Amino acid sequence: MDLVSKVQNLILKPRESWIAIKTEDTPVKDLFTSYAVILAAIPAIAHFIGLGMVGRNIPFVGWYRYSLGSAFLYMILSYAFSLLSVYIVGFIINALASTFNSTPNLNKAMALAVYSMTPYWVSGVFYIFSWLGILVNIVVMLAVLYGLYILYLGFAEGMLETPQEKVLPFFIVSLVVTIVILIIISIILGGIFAVGAVSGAY
Repeated sequence: MDLVSKVQNLILKPRESWIAIKTEDTPVKDLFTSYAVILAAIPAIAHFIGLGMVGRNIPFVGWYRYSLGSAFLYMILSYAFSLLSVYIVGFIINALASTFNSTPNLNKAMALAVYSMTPYWVSGVFYIFSWLGILVNIVVMLAVLYGLYILYLGFAEGMLETPQEKVLPFFIVSLVVTIVILIIISIILGGIFAVGAVSGAY
């Protein structure tokens, strides 16, 4: 199945997609090289355009743009952190599998982490329109929530052969781990790119 079709199916028919993915057992390397590294580039590039070329209006400051150097650095770091965070989440899901009477399988645990990011990565194109401010954040947040629903369906469809009574607890713990990782990454990026820190240095 080509990349576009896979993305469409995951977003429009997630349950059916997981049933098909369950039989694939795609190696971690292939998951990243043929899927994650491509889709994760969407929000990264959109951030570069939105922050460094378009800009946004900041109250009491006016129209503000990152320097191209800062925007490029943000693109590279956000891209790297996005891929790293997905790998960590997949690794932790696999490590937790036995705790929830599930079958550890790094390939399928990583598939859960990678494919559930699809709505976020696709919605990342809206970062180009940084001037829309909170509207962009709302769209992206809705995409993230849908991605969590897709993740839940992956557990429910037996990607790791999780007993039905353990699906919700396994999902919740995985969700908490994901949120903690995203918060840490946001803090790191926010600290590096605080207005007046890096933005004026490149």
